[in-house]
Amino acid sequence: MDSFLPNCFSLSNLPTIIKNLIPLIPLANFLALSSLIIVVLTLYFSIKSNPVYLINFSCYRPPNYMRVPHATFLEHAHRWNTFDKESIEFQYKVLERSGIGDEACVPDSLHEIPHNGSFSAAKLEIEEVLFPIVEDLLTKQKINPKSIDILVTNCSLFSPTPSISSMIINKFGLRSNVKSFSLSGMGCSAGILSISLAEDLLKVHKNSTALVLSMEAVSPNGYQGKVKSMLVSNVLFRMGGAAILLSNKRNDKKKAKYKLKHLVRTHMGFDDQAYKSVFQQSDEIGLTGVSLSKALLKVAAKALTANMSTLGPLVLPYSEQLRYAWSLLGRKIRGGTGIYVPNFKKAFEHFCIHAGGRAVIDALEENLKLDKLDAEASRMTLYRFGNTSSSSVWYELCYLEAKGRMKKGDRVWQIAFGSGFKCNSAVWECISDIDPNEINAWSDRINLYPVEIPNMS
Repeated sequence: MDSFLPNCFSLSNLPTIIKNLIPLIPLANFLALSSLIIVVLTLYFSIKSNPVYLINFSCYRPPNYMRVPHATFLEHAHRWNTFDKESIEFQYKVLERSGIGDEACVPDSLHEIPHNGSFSAAKLEIEEVLFPIVEDLLTKQKINPKSIDILVTNCSLFSPTPSISSMIINKFGLRSNVKSFSLSGMGCSAGILSISLAEDLLKVHKNSTALVLSMEAVSPNGYQGKVKSMLVSNVLFRMGGAAILLSNKRNDKKKAKYKLKHLVRTHMGFDDQAYKSVFQQSDEIGLTGVSLSKALLKVAAKALTANMSTLGPLVLPYSEQLRYAWSLLGRKIRGGTGIYVPNFKKAFEHFCIHAGGRAVIDALEENLKLDKLDAEASRMTLYRFGNTSSSSVWYELCYLEAKGRMKKGDRVWQIAFGSGFKCNSAVWECISDIDPNEINAWSDRINLYPVEIPNMS
């Protein structure tokens, strides 16, 4: 072999080497080796060359007349004539401690006395939220609706026929061969779950654009009974929604804001306590509502721990991983319960914690050892917009952009919790220079934030 092998191997003389080697390799072995090389290279390039870019996104900003100040909430609770005194006092107490301010909004149907929870009201809410943000997003990016290849919508508690995705296709005239999906019953974590579905589809369908829509319908889900665990939902949830445009086209990298780095999904449904922690059900007299159990924070902590155990090795520097592993080893040897919590601030510049309620944000801020600035976007989103369910993490990202804090190269961690019980994480890297003056849901009064939120506990 010394007679024909080059003295120094390089890609330039690879064809010569292969040409001289072919006569020495049996034909069957050569064909098998060739097939293996082709398969490996195909898999490598399909994974390596198929990133998912976030081109842009848009969040719904309700008109001011839909605001529900605390005083209005209390007045309507009295005038609906469906709650007893104890139920009203309980809801107002929860509202005062919730971290939700006077600017959070509900649809017109909940301003009516008595409130209108009809199918028509819910369908109108879907149209009022999704149609404007889709129009805004496509217009900003100069996207023809017929160029959308994939459509994913999520709304947990309202699932009409035709579906929400069909409503979008009909309104904007999407192509007949668009790949459309409508998710329901997935809870507040469904926004990131929808991104996960879109990511999987973009891995399969090359040169494609995906539109993801996340919202929750508030209109049909007001509980009018006396069960306290079901009354909490009346207080926390407000109207909102987000439209996100994704692409796997190489040319779109130039205009994209972010690149998806990691997405980790955790489902704790195997555990009965977790499964029942957020549960839609009927009370003893047949009134339907969503029950939030007292074990919810404990369940969320377990789900987050499981999620971080998968995410950590993907994002944390080796020094933090070693400290965590050493603490686990030490606990096994010496006993005790203390485990080192990795410093995720070494992996991320920004955090978007699901604005499920003040207690949720407080718990994550404490457990992850975050400072006040790290949780600011979540607290301000909760204060101004309330719990908008699956879209809340997008309002938080919107806040960071409007504040001018998002810089090229920054990494942001979106954390969402939802019924099931689920904890989903998405990690994005900013790949462009973000203009803080771009019009978005916070533009009208970003200069007024952050505000000091009184602690009523």
